[in-house]
Formats: sequence, structure tokens, C-alpha cells
Amino acid sequence: TTLVSFNAANGGHPYAGLVQGSDGNFYGTTYWGGNLALGGGAGLGTVFKMTPAGMLTTLVSFNAANGGHPYAGLVQGSDGNFYGTTYWGGNTSLNNGNGYGTVFKMTPAGALTTLVAFTGPDVAHPYAGVVQGSNGNFYGTTYWGGNQSVNSGNGYGTVFEMTPDGVLATLVAFTGDNGSYPYAGLVQGSDGSLYGTTSQGGSGSGGTVFRLSLSAPLNLTQQPGDLSVSL
Repeated sequence: TTLVSFNAANGGHPYAGLVQGSDGNFYGTTYWGGNLALGGGAGLGTVFKMTPAGMLTTLVSFNAANGGHPYAGLVQGSDGNFYGTTYWGGNTSLNNGNGYGTVFKMTPAGALTTLVAFTGPDVAHPYAGVVQGSNGNFYGTTYWGGNQSVNSGNGYGTVFEMTPDGVLATLVAFTGDNGSYPYAGLVQGSDGSLYGTTSQGGSGSGGTVFRLSLSAPLNLTQQPGDLSVSL
């Protein structure tokens, strides 16, 4: 049963899947669509709500300043709000007006708050969404950024931590040897550690699986844990 056919105005080309909210509705993102006056007539993407019967409501149309082109889906936080990332947008004074991406919070009614606008040298261009840790903070990866001494100053990507009100800390800046270019997000294991992958790097240059040794409970005044990597 086809529930929704996107038509650009209500969104277009979703890369990520759906999350079912505590209200029973489904929430997701589209990479294109929304405000068709932007993005060369294709829009900069949307966040939408869909009832189980297929009634679609566009909650957010990205406009570059509040983000643009989300690859990842959403996660509903313990506060009932939804959290996600955009690959582009945010600080449009950077990156030739395109920005380096954002982390945002959205209420179930569609009120959007940009919590972080990435600045490039620190962290940049998240493909993946965020996961909320058992300590209440959010964790994610960026494909670029971090160590500016590699990759022509662009870095090989990062793992970051963000408090619910948007205070950001970079926990890992990949170096190539321990991995590079993470596409995917993170999962918190039963041991409290975070686990993830990088698409390249490592001793075989074919990518890595890594574990990050977080303090419990972690806060942004403590030192981040060490990074263990295995192929």
C-alpha cells in the first residue's frame, strides 16, 4: 500500500527511514523538496509527519539558515522532542554560503530550533543522525572536520557530543590510522560504550569498527574516553 507519493512541494527523495513518535504518528525527513523557491527550484528538504493512514503534514521546510538537505532520520528524545541533523546549511556565512550542517530540535508540532551550526574546522557535514545516550546527552558523527592537518585542512571526520541545549564537544577527530569518513551513526552498547564505523581508514584502508570508553555519567567538563579500533 503506497501511503504517500512525494511531489516536491511536500518533500522529495527521502534517504532516511521513519521513526514512530510516542503519539503514534510517523516522522521523517526528505533531502529535497519543501520551499521550491530555494535550491535551484528543488527545495532544501523537509521534516514531515504522517499518520498511520498516510495523511502527510510538512512540519519544516528548510531554508539554509535553519539547515538544508538532511540525509539522516530523526530520534525522539526523552523530552518528547525530535532531534536530527542536516548535511548543509546553518551558518551561511561559511562554505560559499552553503554552511556546514546543523543539529536541530523539533517539537511534535514542528517548531524548529537550531542547536548547533557547524563551522567546518571543528565538525562538518553529518550524514548520520544522533543517538541519545543513557546520560541524556546526544552523540553523532560528521563526515568532515576535526583534524585540520589532514585531508587538505578538511579533516577526516569526528565523533561529537551535544547536550540537549546545544553545548557541543568534539570527542574524536579521526586521523586516518584510526578511521576516516564516518557515514553512519552510533549505538550505545549494554556496557555503556558507543560503537560505530568509518567508511575508510584503518590499517587496511578499508574502514574500521570502533568503540569509544565513555565515563559514566559523562559531562562536558570531563575528559573524553579513549578510542579503541578494530577491523
